[in-house]
Amino acid sequence: MLQLSKPLAILDLETTGVNLGVDRIVEIAIVRISPDGTRQVKRKLLNPEMPISAISADIHGITNEMVKDAPTFKQAANEIKQFLEHCDLAGYNSNRFDIPMLAEEFLRVGLDFDFKGRKLVDVQKVYHLMEQRTLSAAYKFYCNKNLEDAHSAEADASATWEVLQAQIEKYPQLGTTVDSVLKVIGEEPVVDFARRMIFENGVEIFNFGKHKGRSVAQVLKSEPQYYDWMMKGDFPLHTKQKLTEIFNRTLLKKG
Repeated sequence: MLQLSKPLAILDLETTGVNLGVDRIVEIAIVRISPDGTRQVKRKLLNPEMPISAISADIHGITNEMVKDAPTFKQAANEIKQFLEHCDLAGYNSNRFDIPMLAEEFLRVGLDFDFKGRKLVDVQKVYHLMEQRTLSAAYKFYCNKNLEDAHSAEADASATWEVLQAQIEKYPQLGTTVDSVLKVIGEEPVVDFARRMIFENGVEIFNFGKHKGRSVAQVLKSEPQYYDWMMKGDFPLHTKQKLTEIFNRTLLKKG
């Protein structure tokens, strides 16, 4: 069994699409596991205040009609934030999608949700490291059960928790704590969730475009208009937030 020193919240989101800078959450499910094993579930449909793409609706089965009377993220944000208080976070492909998308939603409504100090366990990383499959296949492989209602947020989040528990049993090298799991699968050295900037030897560097591989601080110092270009561009809010932190720090050093 995974031994928890603090609550672990397993997230799964269904959305209008996959663009972090544009799309919105239409369903959120959180399975919150306490260190004593107590399990709480929160699941909400949300009105994204924009159309759900046909491709997305075909995947998760949530239509515009189903969410038209649901609360918006802004209306549900405080409730979601409180449910996640003091929790480490986990999910399936959560480091690349669910957590970045959730961060964007909190930033859009101006609610401060601090991701610092939280351990982020992406169960897909464990699975890909060990077996390389999808969630449904992982559930069949580790739990010997078929995943019913795949792409239902609650079913996917619950299945992810079962898969993680089974992985702990199957791979002793993972240990039985969140820290020991992350020691094996690694923590990605990203600055922003969209991975436009990453850490290299403790230094933030650009991970895209003409300045890829260069120090963010050095680029902003020598080419401050690049900051303006990114802030006006279609980049996720979390990317802009982190860029601004580096920009302000660079200005202080210059001063």
